[in-house]
Amino acid sequence: MDDFHKTRRLPPYVFEQVNRLKAKARAGGADIIDMGMGNPDLPTPQHIVEKLTETIQNPRTHRYSASKGIPGLRRAQAAYYGRRFGVKLDPETQVVATLGSKEGFANMAQAITAPGDVVLVPNPSYPIHAFGFLMAGGTLRSIPAEPGPELFEALERAVIHSIPKPIAVVLCYPANPTATCADLEFYKDVVAFARKHDIFVLSDLAYSEIYFDRTPPPSILQVPGALDVAVEFTSLSKTFSMPGWRMGFAVGNERLIAALARVKSYLDYGAFTPIQVAATAALNGPEDCIEQMRETYRKRRDVLVDSFSRAGWDIPAPEASMFAWAPIPEKFKSIGSLEFSKLLIEKADVAVAPGIGFGEYGEGYVRIGLVENEQRIRQAARGIRRFLNGPDTGREDKEEAGAQR
Repeated sequence: MDDFHKTRRLPPYVFEQVNRLKAKARAGGADIIDMGMGNPDLPTPQHIVEKLTETIQNPRTHRYSASKGIPGLRRAQAAYYGRRFGVKLDPETQVVATLGSKEGFANMAQAITAPGDVVLVPNPSYPIHAFGFLMAGGTLRSIPAEPGPELFEALERAVIHSIPKPIAVVLCYPANPTATCADLEFYKDVVAFARKHDIFVLSDLAYSEIYFDRTPPPSILQVPGALDVAVEFTSLSKTFSMPGWRMGFAVGNERLIAALARVKSYLDYGAFTPIQVAATAALNGPEDCIEQMRETYRKRRDVLVDSFSRAGWDIPAPEASMFAWAPIPEKFKSIGSLEFSKLLIEKADVAVAPGIGFGEYGEGYVRIGLVENEQRIRQAARGIRRFLNGPDTGREDKEEAGAQR
């Protein structure tokens, strides 16, 4: 495999080492609490499932679908942007349905990247943000993940010192993995910078509906002039707990959307039509299911922060997303995030994602997904307490277990 150019450009998949150890432990009978992958465990709302089963009865829907998305689905996504963000989109020219936001990012990279093109990517960051462009022949330049002055200083340096000049900057807020959020003032500054330097902005807004102690996260497209330079990616995976359905969108700048649609037309026929119809029902349907999902994640976050703190591991409470970005406890920092993640599986029966898997500046952290119920999160905390504090904690474990009854 190492003989192939594109795979040779990809680093070893860090998460695979954790996955192998997790599988081995489970094969040995261990009850591993898996908080590593961002794989929602909540069921897809029933009205969406019912629309799928109703539509699938029609044999005509079993034929090839539309690569850019059926018209009703694109209209529904445009209507969602109108309701949620006050952004007017043309569903014909500014909306493309994707097979999840991950595929959208990867194919956008294929569409716009020439060999050697420079792309500015946050570090740490969700892997496809970087590796989509790497596989397309691009060159990466890291920028800070935090939406502050240091990020703009890095953007200015990149424009001055990169040869050739960067073609695009990637943003992701609420951020995966760090759960950092950005406000509209930040996006205004980004749009002004991008327009000044003729750089595209690719914004990942997959976690737009999972927010807790803050106002709803904004869209970069709310900024006047953003449609001149920006495309935004969203997904139904988290919003409606539809991860396996693989349904997402790219919306925004017409030139970029046309490029993505053209590439996709050569590569796929779009998602299975009944899935697109069900996704339309999700976007056009009631939103109480989103509020219930948000409240579930909020409760899990609070239980995680509280129970892990009692176990001896202080974790900052995320404002949004379905992840906590947790600094490794001081006495384990020297071994790094990958070895610490392995130890958690071996000694605490808990799986997390090592920060190094999200880029070199993710070292010193692990990402913890809110993808287990509250009882399992408390169980994970008990395992972590035993690991951090040794075997002399039986009395405390029993007290906590008693308090849950």
